[in-house]
Amino acid sequence: MAIPDVSERVTGVPPLLEVQGVTLQYRTRQHVVTATYRVSFDVYRSDRYVMLGPSGCGKSTLLKAIGGYVAPVEGRILLGGAPTRLPGPDRVFVFQDFEQLLPWKTVCDNIVFALTAAGRWTPREARQRALHYIDKVNLTEFAHSYPHTLSGGMKQRVAIARGLAMDPQVLLMDEPFAALDALTRARMQEELLRLWDEARFTVLFVTHSIAEAVRVGQRILLLTPHPGQVRAELDSTGEDVVGVDGVPLSARIEDLLFGGSVRTGGAAHD
Repeated sequence: MAIPDVSERVTGVPPLLEVQGVTLQYRTRQHVVTATYRVSFDVYRSDRYVMLGPSGCGKSTLLKAIGGYVAPVEGRILLGGAPTRLPGPDRVFVFQDFEQLLPWKTVCDNIVFALTAAGRWTPREARQRALHYIDKVNLTEFAHSYPHTLSGGMKQRVAIARGLAMDPQVLLMDEPFAALDALTRARMQEELLRLWDEARFTVLFVTHSIAEAVRVGQRILLLTPHPGQVRAELDSTGEDVVGVDGVPLSARIEDLLFGGSVRTGGAAHD
């Protein structure tokens, strides 16, 4: 899959999501911990945007802030030009935890419940929409099954179907495939790319896997170890392309994350 024309990002098309100089902190019993420090980036409509960094760099905390669950102590987050201060159905999460579905509801009813709670669809419309997206993730024969009968990969597909059915402006995915075995994880990455190719939704994806970032992302934001700061922003075609310098993208990312110093003045674009 080719990335969109980079010129679309810099010639008058406003970003869908703007993260501007965001510093995030949380308090423990003894300390105030800075999770991210003055992080800035833009996400455009239909982007597959990946935040990549080692454990503890604040990428999941940053995703929660975008979702409206953590308030910045510095900077601001804009969605469609308006500040995000509270959670809302315009930002929907998919987590890595397999138990994010209601165990007493069927696959279909889990999605219907989310849709009717959002207040945008009637019960009949919600059921039709749920079945449509269940079919999109190839789970039609399991539409009336309960979560405990599903594999981990199938549960994640239900969570993705629910997220897409909600029609958010941004789908927020917090290491959604991290708990899967390697074969299932690779299959889920391809499934996500297939769904994106059909619908061109905007996804903000968190991972600490370089290979996953290269495969899933069109644009990859690299964050330093704690506290998370922007080290670079790179484009990806979905393949581990070898640059003119003879270095594969994955090796360049590894060097930027673990071999160099923080680049001041924001992201470095390659």
